[in-house]
Amino acid sequence: MPLSAILADITTLDVDAVVNAANEGLAMGGGVCGAIFRAAGPDLLRQACAPLAPCPTGEARITPGFALKARHVIHAVGPVWQGGGAGEAALLAACYRNSLRLLRDAGGTSIAFPAISTGIFGYPLAAATRIAVATTREEIAAHSDLDIIFACFDQHTLDTYRKELGP
Repeated sequence: MPLSAILADITTLDVDAVVNAANEGLAMGGGVCGAIFRAAGPDLLRQACAPLAPCPTGEARITPGFALKARHVIHAVGPVWQGGGAGEAALLAACYRNSLRLLRDAGGTSIAFPAISTGIFGYPLAAATRIAVATTREEIAAHSDLDIIFACFDQHTLDTYRKELGP
């Protein structure tokens, strides 16, 4: 199935890449970022990220997955929600496109995304989900070999993604 949403700990998924909802400094943070750093090996991931920083909002960087099942971690910097009038939608869509470009460049086809920007960055979940699903559908239309998973950390997030994905 090329596009799906599951209730899962993203750090346990066996995919070519997992996406880290990163900060511009590519430093270990809280939420999904902290979980990925801890599971991958915080010192190894910190050392791999240091020369790649800073990473501007909307862009992404790739590192090895180290202790994760995933071969790579793609660090995507989503926008901080500022009410919707500061280009947040375009920046969030760019996170997904840039992450998928890095995946393809690395020879991968399977990827797991968290709900980028919906944690401490405050992006409303329903709006972020619409952008995530629309952008990834566009990418699948152009690159049919992609297998994209939305790894949801709670039932509410899963329900939101499944509603947007439809039957």
